[in-house]
Amino acid sequence: MSRPGPKIPPLSLTDAQRTVLEGWVRRRSTAQALAQRSRIVLECADGHSIMEVSRRLCVTPDTVRTWR
Repeated sequence: MSRPGPKIPPLSLTDAQRTVLEGWVRRRSTAQALAQRSRIVLECADGHSIMEVSRRLCVTPDTVRTWR
């Protein structure tokens, strides 16, 4: 059975930061890597756990930890 990891502080974004990230996700000319990183940060800011974000976006938990 796995042990729970350390408590991570909540991720908070300002309205301006959230607007920029959402714009990168929506824009068709954004590089896919940047769009993926933006999705990760937005999901984490919405209060989702690393494992949940990992499952929802089909990336590894280490990728989520890196960009969180």
